[in-house]
Amino acid sequence: LAPRAGTCYQQAKQVLHAAVPERLQGRERETRILRQFLQEHVLGRRPGSLYVSGAPGTGKTACLSRVLLDCKDKLAGSRTVVLNCMALGSPQSVFPALAQQLGLPVATGRERIRSLEKHLTAQGPMVLLVLDELDQLESKGQDVLYTLFEWPQLPSSRLVLVGLANALDLTDRSLARLGAHPGGSPRLLHFPPYTKEQLTRILQERLGQVAGDPVLDSAALQFCARKVSAVSGDARKALDVCRRAVEVVELEVRGQTLLKPLPGGES
Repeated sequence: LAPRAGTCYQQAKQVLHAAVPERLQGRERETRILRQFLQEHVLGRRPGSLYVSGAPGTGKTACLSRVLLDCKDKLAGSRTVVLNCMALGSPQSVFPALAQQLGLPVATGRERIRSLEKHLTAQGPMVLLVLDELDQLESKGQDVLYTLFEWPQLPSSRLVLVGLANALDLTDRSLARLGAHPGGSPRLLHFPPYTKEQLTRILQERLGQVAGDPVLDSAALQFCARKVSAVSGDARKALDVCRRAVEVVELEVRGQTLLKPLPGGES
């Protein structure tokens, strides 16, 4: 890291934040599959479900957010509801949260599920329901997960369900019964951990947005990518490490600037 003018460090820290970039490095295949799934099911008016798995920081949410942004105009004719299950108090809370998003009157108990089923099988635009952190909905009899994944199977359903979770085996472990229905099991899409090469490219692409000489040396980026890929392949972790490195140098540079002797030889 070379000492540089203050503003470049601010810019570097900004580009290293885990925001959704214009293009996701190393996730071309997954982006294509997600786009194809939405095209086939939401635009093709075919109810269905997709289960997206992958460890934290492998780009699941970022990739889907990017695809939803890119397809915003095409999806304008349908209804999109995105819920983060981590924010719900209990697995059952998903139903009132969904009812509220769909503008349905709040009901309780069985009536709540019945009114949602009625709504999702009535005439109308397709409903795309995205459930992030889906593993939060696991419950004793898995009744919540079963209910949600069975909705796209209902006659004249207009629901397309996309669930995202860390566990690779959630559907085998918790939704084994769905396999009994023809076409009952959700389609699976797995995000593998990022490789050293992919992480290096992600970091280079982000820092390439800062004007002037590289803020972080290429060898340092590769060292960071190698360490993170060996442990987790978590892109957020790699961005975080680089951001902290920039902060350290920024503080050093600021310290050196303050300690410079004043012109005229006065200390």
